Amino acid sequence: MSLVVAGKIAWAILVVTWYVLRLPHERQARRTKLARNDRRGPEAIRLAISFTGLGIIPFAYAVSGWPRMAAYPPHPILFGFGLASAAAAIVLFRLTHKALGRMWSVSLQLKEGHSLVTEGVYRRLRHPMYSAFWLMAIAQGLLLPNWIAGPAGAVGFGILFFSRIGPEERMMEEAFGDRYRNYRARTWRVLPFVY
Repeated sequence: MSLVVAGKIAWAILVVTWYVLRLPHERQARRTKLARNDRRGPEAIRLAISFTGLGIIPFAYAVSGWPRMAAYPPHPILFGFGLASAAAAIVLFRLTHKALGRMWSVSLQLKEGHSLVTEGVYRRLRHPMYSAFWLMAIAQGLLLPNWIAGPAGAVGFGILFFSRIGPEERMMEEAFGDRYRNYRARTWRVLPFVY
């Protein structure tokens, strides 16, 4: 099996695993009443852009090889780092869902009776779900040897992340006040000791 095919298979396994882990939380989220829902307008656009970069473009490449003119030869070391990033993304993704429980949401939403989660993986990081998505985007870039399909995840998710992180932190500060400000002061945003 070529590294190109192995990379496509590894990317597909990453996406399927991601979806299987998220599915029960999506079902639970639909049944939970919301106190605040900012999913319309800019948030819907951000989600669509992220989904295009992390889903549509790499899927098109995985099934058809498009865009062929952007392909480059795969490298075993990059493939290995891609597998490691994918594994780390899945582990972190699972830990975030476990810690959030019914507080999880795909977008800027607060549940009725929402509580501030500061335990588990949230003890040191305020946004470990975003850390997991960055790892997924890195894995995609390393597993798919294509100058468009590979980095599309980082571009798509990057647009979502950099345009959402400020409003999300403001929403949490409005909802939890000093408790969130104190939590923010003692934690890292996405990357320990860096950001």
